[in-house]
Amino acid sequence: MHILLVEPDYYTRFPPLGLLKLASYHKSLGDTVELVRGERKPEKRPSKIYVTSLFTYAWRPVHRAVRYYRKLFPDTKILLGGIYASLLPEHATMSGAEVYTGLHKEAEKFRADYSLVPGWDGSILFTSRGCIRNCGFCSVPKLEGRPNSLEYSIKHLIYPGHTKIILWDNNILASRNWKAILDELNEIGLKVDFNQGLDARLITDEVAGKLARLKMDVIRVAYDQRATGKSLERAIERLHAAGVRKRKILAYTLFNYTDDPQDFFERVRDQLNWGFVSYPMRFEPLCSLEKNKYVAPKWDRERLNMVARARRVIGYVGAFPPYEGLVKKFDQAENFDEAFSLRPYKRKDQGVSVSVPIHKAAQIPSAYLRTTRKKPRWGGGLDWRRNIR
Repeated sequence: MHILLVEPDYYTRFPPLGLLKLASYHKSLGDTVELVRGERKPEKRPSKIYVTSLFTYAWRPVHRAVRYYRKLFPDTKILLGGIYASLLPEHATMSGAEVYTGLHKEAEKFRADYSLVPGWDGSILFTSRGCIRNCGFCSVPKLEGRPNSLEYSIKHLIYPGHTKIILWDNNILASRNWKAILDELNEIGLKVDFNQGLDARLITDEVAGKLARLKMDVIRVAYDQRATGKSLERAIERLHAAGVRKRKILAYTLFNYTDDPQDFFERVRDQLNWGFVSYPMRFEPLCSLEKNKYVAPKWDRERLNMVARARRVIGYVGAFPPYEGLVKKFDQAENFDEAFSLRPYKRKDQGVSVSVPIHKAAQIPSAYLRTTRKKPRWGGGLDWRRNIR
């Protein structure tokens, strides 16, 4: 058979792992495979079509792709899988495809076929599925459940020639294999990215020591609620004591959920004073069909917009690093409105007086005010097709 693999034309920072595993699976059966992006006529008529999906609010490009290939090949079976299809199967059925929920068990064990995405330089893999937590804002408990599918060695999952290992485990430190995996990563010696973040509550002195030996550009943790603040502060101090620079640590900071603006402000202030980077993460309901439409009961649209503006003006690539001026601004603020407000100032530009937002309110060096980059920092920013060698 000839298998057509379709990645809809939505924004994503990574190539479609599920489709690349399906490619390896079908090649093992003697089939030929072809990967396309969006709506594009394939080189060969397919015997079966797989369409993947991502977040629920990115459903339109998915439906558009299904309709395109259904019209092009009306008699060919189209299977639609992925996160959106698994979370909203009834809505996904409206696309006209046959919906597949969960993981493809036969393909899951295969190494992804990165020959279909030449230039991509990172082996994406799972050493475990699931999580011990049951956070209401997260889809993992629904999609993957408790920790399962543990791998104690990953050498066979690394694609030849890749220089980076990207782990998508949702809580690797909560799985029994964490020590074996961290030791093997150190032995392998490639650059490592725990892309989904690490559970700060599980970072012991032993964990910190093993993490400090790995080649990592950034260590991601989370500060979702004030109750976890002490655990996070201890984790940061343990990592720092093990030799990790604090500014190498980034914390995803959830807002627009059960918190209020003052709570969010205080968590950002905590992180700036503790010396690491705060990365605001706006909450979206798991089954939202529109992005950035939800406003939590304790928030309002004006304050959500204030966060967005502050990230652009006094932040750096959407984050709040612990620069001296930014720490001072937040320490001197008594509440959210003072911390996130941007005061205008007058300057003369070619003889004309203009009013612009004051970047200098946070005294951030001009080098950190750039809005375009060839490569993303802290793992964000660019579609994966632009982030290749």
